[in-house]
Amino acid sequence: MKRVLLCCGGGFSSSALVNKVKKEIIDEELETEYYIEFSPFSLAYEKMNNFDIVVCCPHLKFEVDKLLKEKEIKVPFYILPPVMYGMMKFKELYLDIEDAIELFKKTNLNPVKFAGEENIHRVQRGVAYRNYKGYNN
Repeated sequence: MKRVLLCCGGGFSSSALVNKVKKEIIDEELETEYYIEFSPFSLAYEKMNNFDIVVCCPHLKFEVDKLLKEKEIKVPFYILPPVMYGMMKFKELYLDIEDAIELFKKTNLNPVKFAGEENIHRVQRGVAYRNYKGYNN
């Protein structure tokens, strides 16, 4: 089972998104494959070792960068592209989760960034990286 911690600034927008995503997990009968929990980013460091990945809302980029410079982190952090965050479809999110975890295992680089997505605020895709028509996988 993949355990996902979804963080936003105060936990308010991510809590609404997690409820939507949890419904999709149930509808798609993926409860045995994925567990998702929301948290304000201020608690991410305390919770992260209980999860396979920490997924952060795009507005947390600078906070994520700061945390990663200050602490030794062994859990992948993935910052959602803004359009994907706004649409939040779990069928797309779980593909990025799987790919981000695998990329982190290979590179050990945090936050996890897919090729061509070094500046997350310029990324325009609203689907998983592997499904985006502009990328070859």
